[in-house]
Amino acid sequence: MIPRYGEPVDPAMRYTHRPGVYAILPRDGALLLTHQSEPYPEYQLPGGGIDPGEHPLPALRREVFEETGWRIGAARKVGTYRRFAYMPEYDIHAEKIAHIYLARPTSSLGPPLEDEHDAIWVPADIAADLVVDPGGAAMIRRVLAG
Repeated sequence: MIPRYGEPVDPAMRYTHRPGVYAILPRDGALLLTHQSEPYPEYQLPGGGIDPGEHPLPALRREVFEETGWRIGAARKVGTYRRFAYMPEYDIHAEKIAHIYLARPTSSLGPPLEDEHDAIWVPADIAADLVVDPGGAAMIRRVLAG
């Protein structure tokens, strides 16, 4: 069974299935997060939706690059969780299936491609406290605990 985090499921609500990939990116005692300023300011694990027909690893590389400007390597899956949430940028209620990878940030090629995102290095020991998604925070804690 896949663990669920966040808001309870509303049985009267119709949810759109949204698989996604997200990365925990450690380097020199810090984690690379993305700060998204719109529609609400928040820290997130870099990542996002898997496009129809897209394989998870290319989706992960694409999403991390778009949101941080970094290339990644040595990605390995470390967990999966479900989250039911409203996505204001798409105006949908989604059942998000989040596939979490641990990866190595290899090179920065410039600023994020998405205007509302900033790539932020934060000390690893406070990263989970900054990430707004409780599932992402739990995965950070799990990975850092070893």
